[in-house]
Amino acid sequence: MNPTFTAALWMTGAIASFSTMAVAGRELSAVHNTFEIMMYRSFVGILVVSLALTVTGKWHQVSTHALGLHALRNTVHFTGQNLWFFAVTVIPLAQVFALEFTQPLWVILLSPLLLGERMTPVRLAAAVIGFIGILIVARPGASSLNIGILTAALSAFFFALTTISTKRLTRIASIGCIMFWLTVMQAVLGLAASGYDGQIALPTAETAPFLILVGLAGLLAHFCITNALAIAPATVVVPIDFVRLPTIAVVGMLLYGEPLDVWVLVGAAVIFGGNYLNLLAETRSRAR
Repeated sequence: MNPTFTAALWMTGAIASFSTMAVAGRELSAVHNTFEIMMYRSFVGILVVSLALTVTGKWHQVSTHALGLHALRNTVHFTGQNLWFFAVTVIPLAQVFALEFTQPLWVILLSPLLLGERMTPVRLAAAVIGFIGILIVARPGASSLNIGILTAALSAFFFALTTISTKRLTRIASIGCIMFWLTVMQAVLGLAASGYDGQIALPTAETAPFLILVGLAGLLAHFCITNALAIAPATVVVPIDFVRLPTIAVVGMLLYGEPLDVWVLVGAAVIFGGNYLNLLAETRSRAR
């Protein structure tokens, strides 16, 4: 089978998973706060990851080495994911996804500070283009800069920190180890944040399926992306990933009556342009 076609099939699964997680998160918001959603999502994740480690016989890869780095990575991801779940409940889904695409641009800006990587002219240009895209999506002069836009943008920043810390972790830990501590630590963080007021909403017959969906969709999305990247180069996978923006825009219109805002699509296309410019430059640089 053609590698590009196979990668596209994997990315179709990722797009469906991300969209499902966004819809499930919004549906759950009437009963559960974001901390509870993250807690229950992590419980589902622990079961899935533990089963995978058992079936593959890779429990020996789970170690307590570099627990501090695991804790840092999982705390920033927990923060970013909570901001993301809040954003999907207060602004159009397409706007959330558009601002989420700024994550690679934050990685470009933060990598010289946190990883010691060089800031090249192309990377700087990509970041500037991405910032222009953010302004188009948010349009601060045309509408008030609301809490939903701010939390969506902040979630991308924290996801970038997650990416950078994950890059450091992959040098010393296996994927199974990273995923195990991700689910366990975030379950603890979710339990602590949910129970600070002494009240935790238990799953109901209506919310339980959505909580399971959130847990499974998050893991499945990243599993699909990893497989797509293993089959095809990032220059092929990233443009396919961009399809989830118009997909979620249509989902938002059909399920919640959200208008198709052309400026969100235009701004997202500009953000994508900045990301892709950097990706092409990195690919050519490695090919030399």
